Amino acid sequence: MDLDGRTSLPTTPVSAGFYMPSEWAPHSGTWLTWPKNPLTFPPRILPQVEETFVQMAVSLSGQEQVNLLVDDQTVAEQVRKRLEKAGVHDSNLHLHLIPTGCVWIRDYGPTFLLNKRTRSRACVKWEFNAWGGKYDDLLMDNETGETIARSAEKAGVRVFHPNIVMEGGSIDADGAGQLLTTKQCLLNPNRNPTLNQSQISKILRDYLGVSDILWLSSGIEGDDTDGHVDDFARFFGPGRALCNSSSNKGDANTRVLEENEAILRAHSGLSEVVRLPMPKPLVDEEENRRLPASYANFYAANKVVLMPAFGDEKDKEAAEILGSCFSGREVIPIQAQGLVFGYGGIHCASQQEPK
Repeated sequence: MDLDGRTSLPTTPVSAGFYMPSEWAPHSGTWLTWPKNPLTFPPRILPQVEETFVQMAVSLSGQEQVNLLVDDQTVAEQVRKRLEKAGVHDSNLHLHLIPTGCVWIRDYGPTFLLNKRTRSRACVKWEFNAWGGKYDDLLMDNETGETIARSAEKAGVRVFHPNIVMEGGSIDADGAGQLLTTKQCLLNPNRNPTLNQSQISKILRDYLGVSDILWLSSGIEGDDTDGHVDDFARFFGPGRALCNSSSNKGDANTRVLEENEAILRAHSGLSEVVRLPMPKPLVDEEENRRLPASYANFYAANKVVLMPAFGDEKDKEAAEILGSCFSGREVIPIQAQGLVFGYGGIHCASQQEPK
């Protein structure tokens, strides 16, 4: 920390030679966390969420390793039996005894990098403060992410610590130097109040190997992360982006989605912007709150794309659009109503490790 209270910034890229590959680049594995937190998923919701994770593990294990965090050996044995019964490839299932607060490993887990020349791997361990200090019971997951990083380090993965608060769901990379993020999240005073946009941009460039950062405005209704980009805008190829769109003029999301789409279409670094529909508003009637249901919270794995599905008439249209964007990958709809009850989705609950 400088004497004037500002965070010191590196003068040269700390992770020089490394970059954040695209999500659709080959994976060695996917990291998941078995659900259990009753504050996030109460008993009436938890069975749905467990089944969602079973479906995710089955879909992924045929082509890449599934690294699944569980609290202890007892849970590990129970989960392994359940997943094997469901058809998970045991040779691709690795259970890690790492206690966690909740399932949102995208946000507290490290962001994995590749070296352009040597193809060696590294990771960035951001600081996690439970989305601006919203959930005290989940602050422990900052240490969870550190434990994952230390485990990777033992396997030869370099670990970088920028010492800034950030979550993986707040960024999306195309692997060719471009990055999507939002001002609502990264410039929020509950994250890094001493850093401005220029300083944060430099840290992102230095640690993720990107050159072009596209700052969108804000996120969708029901999202408690202060506007994570993975809930409404994603890359599907170099310079090619998907963006949620709503024709419902009475919906609170319509204006902000139009604003973000306009920013994307005006950006010279993008050659294509594809609209992705929104499902009808999903509301938890018992708690009377809007849930962040979005098809943009998909996960692109080695041979499949896991798409959140909501039993909505737009599910089929969204699957067809994602299928055309990710040619050669099977789009697998995964029921995600339970996940969005906890304010997240399939992308939020997964983290890729590049091959």
